[in-house]
Amino acid sequence: MSTPVIAIFDIGKTNKKLFLFDEDYRICFEKSVQLPDIQDEDGFPCEDIEALTAWVKNSFDDVLAWNEFHIKALNVSAHGASFVHLDENSKPVAPLYNYLKSYPEELKQKFYHTYGGESEFARITASPVLGNLNSGMQLYWLKEQRTEIFNKIKYSLHLPEYISYLFTHIPVSGITSIGCHTNLWDFTKNNYHEWVSKEQIMDKLVPIHSSSKASRITYKENSFNVGIGLHDSSAALIPYITCFQEPFVLLSTGTWCISLNPFNHTPLTTDELKHDCLCYLTFEGKPVKASRLFSGYVHEQETKKMAEHFHVAVDYFQKAKYQPELIKRLSRSEYSSQNLDFYSSFDEAYTHLIMHLVKQQVTSTNLVLKNSPARRIFVDGGFSHNEIYMRFLSHAYPEIQVSAASVAQATAVGAAMAIHSYWNSKPIPANLIQLMDYRQD
Repeated sequence: MSTPVIAIFDIGKTNKKLFLFDEDYRICFEKSVQLPDIQDEDGFPCEDIEALTAWVKNSFDDVLAWNEFHIKALNVSAHGASFVHLDENSKPVAPLYNYLKSYPEELKQKFYHTYGGESEFARITASPVLGNLNSGMQLYWLKEQRTEIFNKIKYSLHLPEYISYLFTHIPVSGITSIGCHTNLWDFTKNNYHEWVSKEQIMDKLVPIHSSSKASRITYKENSFNVGIGLHDSSAALIPYITCFQEPFVLLSTGTWCISLNPFNHTPLTTDELKHDCLCYLTFEGKPVKASRLFSGYVHEQETKKMAEHFHVAVDYFQKAKYQPELIKRLSRSEYSSQNLDFYSSFDEAYTHLIMHLVKQQVTSTNLVLKNSPARRIFVDGGFSHNEIYMRFLSHAYPEIQVSAASVAQATAVGAAMAIHSYWNSKPIPANLIQLMDYRQD
């Protein structure tokens, strides 16, 4: 008898993954690929949307043909700030522009001058001024400076909803994609900001559907339910919201380290926005105050420099141990990768790097902890497995329980949980999240 499963595509900037989960949320199958970048018309690196589309379709067709699994549903989690622009034949008419690409300064100034200034606009949309990371600004740029492309667009779908669309052929928007620093959503009115209509952007957008609903489709003679897709940060929060009732902050660590506080309902201040605070929307449409730090990326770059300097393997940092005797000496100075000769060993340099990253993380996390009842911090993702990081973080919060939280592929699990009732006959497992508490020494 075949095992009932849900298929989840988890599309990150670097790794593209396909999972099959059984009804106990155990991973039955996992497949991962890294696709080489191509260049957009300006020569800036971007993802290859055609290669990604082909990989998604081919990977799903492969598992659909297996007799040992019965696919009952499909859903998607993917990184935000990425639009796929489709023509009337559902073909992409533009590259999947990289959100790290610089935004034209004059165009940015024109936009914010027209719509009330940076501070006020950022407050209303809960979106720090981030250029192409505000995905709505990509549409504004196309309208103003790539008119030929803009005129060809019938639908602009965020990446999670695009992957879902490949199977449903139903163009929809999801609130988790719209509500993540896009500049599109007016958080004070719980609707699109007025500029979206005034600039004819609304004509390219599609109806909003609930992220907790799924559509029944028939695909290659197989019938199953398909969710609309979720922004990955919102998806990663779902297991925690579901399993814990007491107030907490989730520190989701990856390329970006994002502190998410579903229990902080105070409006964003101008100062918070200046320090890269924003609001996400959960799959239920509720605001989540969040702060972001690019420290996963910094960690990756700095450990490469250290490995080269100390002539060790790039992944040598995984062997580094927590050494409290180093703290006193290292705390007298600031970490600098420009002065690696200052350190006697890789372990010493790496310890100082982690001290530096945790110090920045505390400043960032405190922005969402303020005025909140949260007395627990759950850390998931890469840094949750890093003893040095976790110990420094727990020392920084003596009044708060800091725990490394382990959910096998939390983002993918969250996407599966969002449509649980459409594929799963069992209750959500009580032991879904494994915790390792870190206490004061």
